[in-house]
Amino acid sequence: MNGYSQTPQEERIKMLQSLMPEVFDEGKIDWEKLKATLGEEVNFANERYVLNWAGKSDAFRVMQQPSTATLVPCREESVDFDHTENIFIEGENMEVLKVLQKSYFGKVKMIYIDPPYNTGNDSFIYSDKFSETKEEYMKRVGDKDEEGYMAREGMFRKNSKENGQYHSNWLNMMMPRLYLAKSLLREDGVIFVSIDDNEVHNLRLLMNEIFGEENFVASVVWQKKYAATNDSKGFSTTHDYVIVYQKSESFSRNLLPRTKEQNQPYKNDDNDGKGLWRSDNLLVKSFSESGVYPIVNPSTGKEYYPPKGSCWRASQETMKQWLSENRIFFGKDGRGAPQLKRYLNEVQQGRVPITWWPFDEVGHNDEANKEVAALFESKTPFDTPKPVRLLKRMLQIGTDKHSVVLDFFAGSCTTAHAVMQLNKEDGGHRKYICVQLPELCDEKSEAYKAGYKTIAEISKERIRRAGVRIRAEVEAEQAKQKEKLPFGEEPTIEMPDLGFKVFKLSESNFKQWHEIKGSDKEEWKQQMMDFLNPVAENATTDNMVYELLLKSGKNLNSTIEHKNGYYAINGKELILMLESATQQVVDAVRAEHPQKVIALDSLFRGNDQLKTNTVLQMRDAGVEFRTV
Repeated sequence: MNGYSQTPQEERIKMLQSLMPEVFDEGKIDWEKLKATLGEEVNFANERYVLNWAGKSDAFRVMQQPSTATLVPCREESVDFDHTENIFIEGENMEVLKVLQKSYFGKVKMIYIDPPYNTGNDSFIYSDKFSETKEEYMKRVGDKDEEGYMAREGMFRKNSKENGQYHSNWLNMMMPRLYLAKSLLREDGVIFVSIDDNEVHNLRLLMNEIFGEENFVASVVWQKKYAATNDSKGFSTTHDYVIVYQKSESFSRNLLPRTKEQNQPYKNDDNDGKGLWRSDNLLVKSFSESGVYPIVNPSTGKEYYPPKGSCWRASQETMKQWLSENRIFFGKDGRGAPQLKRYLNEVQQGRVPITWWPFDEVGHNDEANKEVAALFESKTPFDTPKPVRLLKRMLQIGTDKHSVVLDFFAGSCTTAHAVMQLNKEDGGHRKYICVQLPELCDEKSEAYKAGYKTIAEISKERIRRAGVRIRAEVEAEQAKQKEKLPFGEEPTIEMPDLGFKVFKLSESNFKQWHEIKGSDKEEWKQQMMDFLNPVAENATTDNMVYELLLKSGKNLNSTIEHKNGYYAINGKELILMLESATQQVVDAVRAEHPQKVIALDSLFRGNDQLKTNTVLQMRDAGVEFRTV
């Protein structure tokens, strides 16, 4: 109830909508469709097959605006910061995706996201006021309360189904993020997106536009519940979807591991080094005269012919070779009809993924809740986590053992958990990048009651606890392996990377030039004075290292070596002079023969001769030299 009486036009619109729903778009009458439906000749403007919605062109503008933000390390919230290659980023995901563009362009093998499903109760950030400036948008998504937590008021907008631009708002939220994400994928990369019936139709059209219809791979049906509810008004929904697109034709899906049921028939072994085998029929229905001949049992001399109308599956020459290789089986007593020995190591070592994923293979919602509850030893602090087995299925299909995996709607961080778990099981070295907004928890939620103020806090704690559990499991397996007598070449059980570096989205460590409206000389003068030292007041050397590293195209796992007066990034790739600029430091830097050097301009203040000499010396040495 909204407190207002119903108007006559509302009643008539409802009657028209029930009679002709096809002429309505997001609750509004499309007058051109109405005319066409009533038989009038209508020339649709820009008639072509295209997905369009309110705010689309402005959403492009928002996406294309560059970001000046950076990521600052948070060592105290990390686990094994200096050695791990896993990344957790706390911040608004569109800005984070922009920040990652230079360093991770074309580096990610697989993306998985579980975005808001637009059920009508979702609250998410979307630019519903495209008149706002970049600064206004960043202020809105960066609002913090007195304790430094992201403020929910004014930041999240509830996208109610009563909203006249209900679908448009969701598309405006999704479109720029998917475009930015696509550029991070490798050419052989793949993206998996979880969704339900509310927006699956629009998601397919949107991803056709961004990734290309030719790069659609599959629409997977995931059985999320093991039992239907019997009190639904319509059909009881027991499934969601996972939409899969490749970056290009370079993507090649992996086979899934063979099941025990598939391998069970291969139980015979001749102890001749060829391995396990099962018997297979030698007959084929497609008739060929070359396949009609006698097979002679070498032990009994008995001849076997194929039944009338059929033939043997191989030529006589091939059959002679199989007989000589002991590949023909004449029954347990050696007197039966001939059969082919089908060896396990000769069949396809895996199974082709299909688009139906039942709960008994990949888990369901109840399993996911129990997994998280077991880690937190209480009720699950998340509303709709995904099961680890579901994410493992995607990782098995879409990654190799050294892949980078990205999830920018990280939520409960099932992706991080699944990466660690699969690495433990197959000895892989996959790395994850998880991005989660520090969204305030509802005060009525289990998470808030447990002492967690933001979703990001729970996400990080879930990774920590999952890591502790996996470490205990590996240590137990390693202890068992040590107790065994050495036999054969059993691989050593390795401890996977269970740590993660925490970074937080932040304003730049360097002052940003802002546009001054009008011709206020004093304001111009003040801004120029401020830029005598471009370093922001709250900047730290550690934070500047990571900002310059990112903006130079180096990834967050780059090696950073602090030497006397400078930082060496990835050996000789990049050197940062952020602490001092003396001739001794310059000589030491030149001796490294780096590819590029970035220095704080303020370090040369009062010594123009040293700066000039440094520029010339670096140029003569073939070193790219920049100052900030």
